[in-house]
Amino acid sequence: MKTIELVICWITCTLILIPSARAELQVGAAIVDITPRQLPVLVNGGMLSRSADEIKTHVNARAVVVDDGNERLGIVVVDSCMLPKFLLDEAKNLAAKKTKLTADRILISATHTHTAPSSFGCLGTEPDPAYVPFLRQRLVEALVQAEKKLQPARVGWGVAQAEQFTALRRWVRRPDRLAEDPFGNPTVRANMHAATNPDDVTGQSGPEDPDLSMIVFQATDGTPIAALANFSMHYFSDKAISADYFGLFCDGLQQYAKQQHPNSEMVGIMSHGCSGDVWRRDYMTWKSGENPTIEGYTQGLLEVAKQVFESVEFEDNATIAMAESRIPMKYRVPNRQMLDWSQRIVDAMDSDAPKDRLEVYAREQVLLDQMQSTEIVVQAIRIGEIAIASTPNETYALTGLKLKAQSPFPNTMVIELANGADGYIPPPEQHLLGGYNTWAARSAGLEVTAEPRIVATAVNLLETVTQQTRRQPHETSGAAAEKLIAANPLAYYRFAETEGPTLIDQSGNQHDGVYDPGVCFYLPGPSTPQHKYTTGKEVNRCAHFAGGRARTRLASLSDSYSISMEFWNGMPNDARATTGWLLSNDYPHAISQAGEHIGISGTDGVPGRLMFQKGLSEPVVGKTEIPRWKWNHLLLVKDGKRLRVYLNQNPVAEIDVAIQSSGAPKIATYFIGGRSDHQSNFEGRIDEVAIFKGVPKSLIPVEKTAP
Repeated sequence: MKTIELVICWITCTLILIPSARAELQVGAAIVDITPRQLPVLVNGGMLSRSADEIKTHVNARAVVVDDGNERLGIVVVDSCMLPKFLLDEAKNLAAKKTKLTADRILISATHTHTAPSSFGCLGTEPDPAYVPFLRQRLVEALVQAEKKLQPARVGWGVAQAEQFTALRRWVRRPDRLAEDPFGNPTVRANMHAATNPDDVTGQSGPEDPDLSMIVFQATDGTPIAALANFSMHYFSDKAISADYFGLFCDGLQQYAKQQHPNSEMVGIMSHGCSGDVWRRDYMTWKSGENPTIEGYTQGLLEVAKQVFESVEFEDNATIAMAESRIPMKYRVPNRQMLDWSQRIVDAMDSDAPKDRLEVYAREQVLLDQMQSTEIVVQAIRIGEIAIASTPNETYALTGLKLKAQSPFPNTMVIELANGADGYIPPPEQHLLGGYNTWAARSAGLEVTAEPRIVATAVNLLETVTQQTRRQPHETSGAAAEKLIAANPLAYYRFAETEGPTLIDQSGNQHDGVYDPGVCFYLPGPSTPQHKYTTGKEVNRCAHFAGGRARTRLASLSDSYSISMEFWNGMPNDARATTGWLLSNDYPHAISQAGEHIGISGTDGVPGRLMFQKGLSEPVVGKTEIPRWKWNHLLLVKDGKRLRVYLNQNPVAEIDVAIQSSGAPKIATYFIGGRSDHQSNFEGRIDEVAIFKGVPKSLIPVEKTAP
């Protein structure tokens, strides 16, 4: 067991030692109605201010209190779009006076329904002044009631995949079809719902997290007490005041528990997984007019949840622990020119509410300049062999996957929108792509490095509460990967990184490369039986290139070498003169006579075919059109003065060309996903790039003959 030292520093961190003796676990749960008593009420979730004067479904605060005899903690999930930290801190301090909980042992998060009363000022909407004090008292009451119901209990974990109910909504736009930011600048390389016109985009900007996980508490006689579910799907959209699908899900789960256990008064809770960049509609398969109802969507998700609920295995006398860190953060404040311009617009508004997007973001610049900095809260919880990590407001699905992969416990849940509201918190590489999720405002104003700081803090806290070291993420090797490894590559890049800038060489030869800016990480890679690069149910990961490249140096290569790679083209083949360059061996930022380049032809040739170019000579074009958004395998073989390029294991080469030596020295720099001069860099996914010295015969496609 590693020694834990309490250090007083700029991070205030509460550390909990796991007691040696286990006591009896006790759990209590409660539901408190937080539906507004006064209508109309201001509602969060839109660009401009709006209010609601009707109630479709009640909104609630659902609480569970857990105690192991040595430690006591509380979790509250609230039907709200987002909850400001000052309000939650006030509620926690009040609850500490009325219960045996301490303020740093309480996690409060929002469900992110866009049809709940506003308690937080964001974009064009201000907090509802009558609702905020009412909500504060009801949050306290939820914890008080849950604590009163404490009873002996046990806890269990279950998880299932619900990939059909979540999908990426943030898509990378084509480089020739950028959209404008609120200030009229063509900076938007990625944005929400851009794929409503598929011709405008090259692919999703990140992965999704399909886990529907659940922590179930039951009494010692088997009667369910509470079920804390977690899923990464932004919101469905509903009308009037409504708890959205989160509330319908909880009601449905409670009804199911009642059917199975007639004496049950189980509290169903749906917490929000990391879903700042996901929604319910898969634009890869969606057809216009296909719009399921909120009831239908929820019922489908409930069918998966029922399976999870019945699969849970329980443990008795589970140890609990909790740790918290408060981290100072800076806002991205405007420069003097932007501030002066914004102030003139705000002055002309004359204290009126913003009427359009321009006024909204002008006012946000003024507010960020006034605010300058803030403090965010990150927490970690252990309940038996289960871990929970929290993130403030809207983190991306990738952030949740990072935390799950590094958590010491495989059974880990990540709850976002917890303990405060500071808008979208994208991974750093996403800031370069722009879009609504990145525009500086109270809805997305934290410093660019906020996400990695949050991840690092949360992982440290998970180590604290579990008293175990983090797991090291890695990809397993399926049959296709093993074949490449057996051929003894000089370098093998699996593109499974969750962040840049290092492209890791998995060959063992330490030929690490570097990602340039303009790359997205951890997307699904090829997974067919013929291209099985991972084992079991593990998802093979890849990178999506959005204007950037990867590069490496391999000085030991001669005129005899081979490169194997998987690629997925995101550009229409008729979109530009060259659809995209895949591989390039040349001097940085130049085209020389000695350079060798492999790409996909565009309108300057025969669109959609592989092509090879030596120096500035006329490209040699292949025979087969490469479909968009499909995985393809490429094998480049150079053996002295002959170069062949094979496509998808076809024994007949797409390109077979003699190469005249330029007499120039061998160039050591290799670019992946772009050309050396940055002309028409590849737009799409790349995976499993293996580079060999010589020509491994095991990789050359062999024509199959009849016996």
